[in-house]
Amino acid sequence: MSPFFSKRRVSFLSGALLSAGLVAACSTSSPQEQQAKQEVSTARYLSAPRNEVRDTPAPEPTALAADAVPEEREAAGSGNAESLMAPPPPSPSVAPAPMALMRPSTEAAKRAMPSKTMPLAQGVSGGLMGKVAGGAPGDGSPIEVKEKAKADLDDKSLNEGGNTFETYKPNAFTETTKDALSTFAADVDTASYSLSRRYLQQGQLPPTQAVRVEEFVNAFKYRYTPPEEGAFTVHLEGAPSPFNARRHFVRVGVQGKVVSRSQRKPAHLVFLVDTSGSMASSDKLPMALESIKIAVRNLNENDTVALVTYAGATRDVLAPTPATDVKKIHAALDTLAAGGGTAMGSGMETAYKHAVKKASGSVVSRVVVLSDGDANIGPNLSAKEMLASVQKYVSEGVTLTTVGFGMGNYHDSLMEQMADKGNGNSFYVDSIKEARKVFETQLTGTLEVIAKDVKFQVEFNPKAVSRYRLMGYENRDIADKDFRDDKVDAGEIGAGHTVTALYEVELTGETQELATVRIRAKAPNGTEAKEQAFPLTRSQLKPSLEAASPDFRFAVAVGATADILRAAPAAEGWSLSTTQKLAESAAGSDSDRHEFVKLITQARALSSASARGR
Repeated sequence: MSPFFSKRRVSFLSGALLSAGLVAACSTSSPQEQQAKQEVSTARYLSAPRNEVRDTPAPEPTALAADAVPEEREAAGSGNAESLMAPPPPSPSVAPAPMALMRPSTEAAKRAMPSKTMPLAQGVSGGLMGKVAGGAPGDGSPIEVKEKAKADLDDKSLNEGGNTFETYKPNAFTETTKDALSTFAADVDTASYSLSRRYLQQGQLPPTQAVRVEEFVNAFKYRYTPPEEGAFTVHLEGAPSPFNARRHFVRVGVQGKVVSRSQRKPAHLVFLVDTSGSMASSDKLPMALESIKIAVRNLNENDTVALVTYAGATRDVLAPTPATDVKKIHAALDTLAAGGGTAMGSGMETAYKHAVKKASGSVVSRVVVLSDGDANIGPNLSAKEMLASVQKYVSEGVTLTTVGFGMGNYHDSLMEQMADKGNGNSFYVDSIKEARKVFETQLTGTLEVIAKDVKFQVEFNPKAVSRYRLMGYENRDIADKDFRDDKVDAGEIGAGHTVTALYEVELTGETQELATVRIRAKAPNGTEAKEQAFPLTRSQLKPSLEAASPDFRFAVAVGATADILRAAPAAEGWSLSTTQKLAESAAGSDSDRHEFVKLITQARALSSASARGR
């Protein structure tokens, strides 16, 4: 079975569902009421753990879902770009179905957690997903339902219906005497945070598999001092945990050097736009096209833009064009419409062939994929084939950014791993506000890579630290022995970017030297890496959490919230109330941080609703 997409089995009572359908058909209720009742009933069963029938009543809907939508919703329906800021309400055809708000106990979560990719059904399109196989209706026995999608990599298709996420087991505590080294690659992706934000704003807890701690933490700006020379600076800080008196949090923060817009290299961007039928909703293709227009406004006179689309076939829409020719670029974008199949593999090949023609040491050449991650026809169809296709172009100097849109059939796992293999970044756009953040700030920063194959290795002192665990970065894990192997791929840091990692540690003794943080990285066009070492001592630990910097407190609040949302075993017993207070104390005047505080409020309300429905 592939580690990329595994087949899903969901248990439910067929008799209950069939009865619900008959009752709905005979009911005098309005069609809207009937649909709502059926969705709640179906979601309740679809969200049950594998091989287990959930017979507890669905939680009562919470009125806070509507209140959680940001102020931008006022602009919805105005007919301009601002109207795209708020996600549209779920529709029967492309709908994120209500997720069960119940968070199982840690042990139950472990039993229900699959070891490979779990496609999560977020909507019910045209009836039940899959065919009933065996079981007696109404007898209470589990009935297996297999999705229509072929999830194995050897099959020539991706999952159909339902969002898909890669499942990563949270890092456990490691005894320092047994293994003192923690090694991982840099990561500045943010897709997980903005996708989870959308779930919460729509009144649903995000699936645990959708939450990646490092992408939550790195979605925010931190005030690290930039380097006076070299590619980056390192900032270390620690303080007592607000959850456990025997533990401390330690932060490793990296600040990349800032390169002004006028100083960076010329860029050649090939926008690869998914125009298949699955992109028809207003939060997909229209949002993607507006995002490209935002990007073009932020390019330089020496930059060029090309446009390739894929649906049932691949099409060259715009040859390399100066970014200053805005009228021509906009005219090409305005001709695009959604329809047809999804030949993503063919589109990737075409886009890369365009990009590689411009790739050189003096030009940044990047493919930017804008899609919901679906693929169902054409060559290079499987995830394995597409990833291999992406990776072969990295050595030729072409990098990749993936930008996700929409819900209902979003393939987060493919988009994230393509960006990883393509030496790039993965983002998710849920509003015009996020589009501006990604295409005005984050994308233009990644255009100028200041360090590539960036690896971190923290060596803890067994005389000072008894146990430790890295929060997140499970999909960026690197074998300790590969830290100094420069052939092993790692992450990239763009101009002005920050990378933050959090550890939870248990201290022992009075030894001053706690750990040594080593960072190994190559120059943008280099083949040999250089290594730097930074000591972490007790003097860098604050006596209390209140004495720590606002950036430290906020990073801990974000990381801990993510651990709670993904039901990490090490976070059992942690409170969202505590993370909210911590975030509020460090929010300052930053609007993004205040938005996060509101999201915790929504998560707390949804968690309370699940407890009432238990």
